[in-house]
Amino acid sequence: MRIELATSPGSAERPNEDWASAALPASGQGGSLVVLDGVTPPTGDDGCAHGVPWFTARLGGALLELSTTRLDLSLTEILSTAIRRTADSHRQTCDLSHVRTPQATVVLARWGGPLDDVEHLVLSDSALLVEAPGGEVRAVLDDRLDRLPREALRTHASADALRNAEGGFFTAAADPSVAARAVTGHTPRAEVRSLTALTDGASRWVDMFKEGDWTQCVALVRREGPQGLIDRVRAVETGAEERTEVIRWKLHDDAAVVFAEL
Repeated sequence: MRIELATSPGSAERPNEDWASAALPASGQGGSLVVLDGVTPPTGDDGCAHGVPWFTARLGGALLELSTTRLDLSLTEILSTAIRRTADSHRQTCDLSHVRTPQATVVLARWGGPLDDVEHLVLSDSALLVEAPGGEVRAVLDDRLDRLPREALRTHASADALRNAEGGFFTAAADPSVAARAVTGHTPRAEVRSLTALTDGASRWVDMFKEGDWTQCVALVRREGPQGLIDRVRAVETGAEERTEVIRWKLHDDAAVVFAEL
């Protein structure tokens, strides 16, 4: 078993809103990984006194604990429970009905459960790469955000109208029912060589900058480690400052990568 992870803020002036971790239970049976990408709210009120890093730490910690101790729960049930637990921890002090209440994308994977499958869950625009023993790589993606016209997200108001709404896109915020919107599945463990979880600040090496495909991305992470991929992204970003047709939203983004070779 080999597990490596790295995360890096997009700016030294802002806290890193990504969260990444992995766990191998003391029983020696299986493990899990969690990657969250906190959604940076526009400047102004979001109804919460705590902020996105606080939220991702609470939600991520709950997901890691539940995924390793509650093997009787599906990943959808685990995400729902973790969202409810996190919401309860600040329900009395914050307005959780606010459309910009702290929220995050989610990648959650678990292996070694009762069926000895590798289970996965992806919500919003982070990615999970599942590598087969022969080297083939399958990307598990929730592409609802990518399918929206860019014009629909051009203003904060138009994006808010689509956030956690029918016909829009979904993130983990304060409503446990959103867990049912996640992309889920399972693969026999014998058919999985490795898992690579990426926030979109790291996956842009493939989907924004076209430096390689998903198979090449996994090969790079295996060879140079998660930090190696992030360093490559930063180098490309620096060289792309004037390429407005390529850069979406912001030049530098928080990036997180977890690599697990099973």
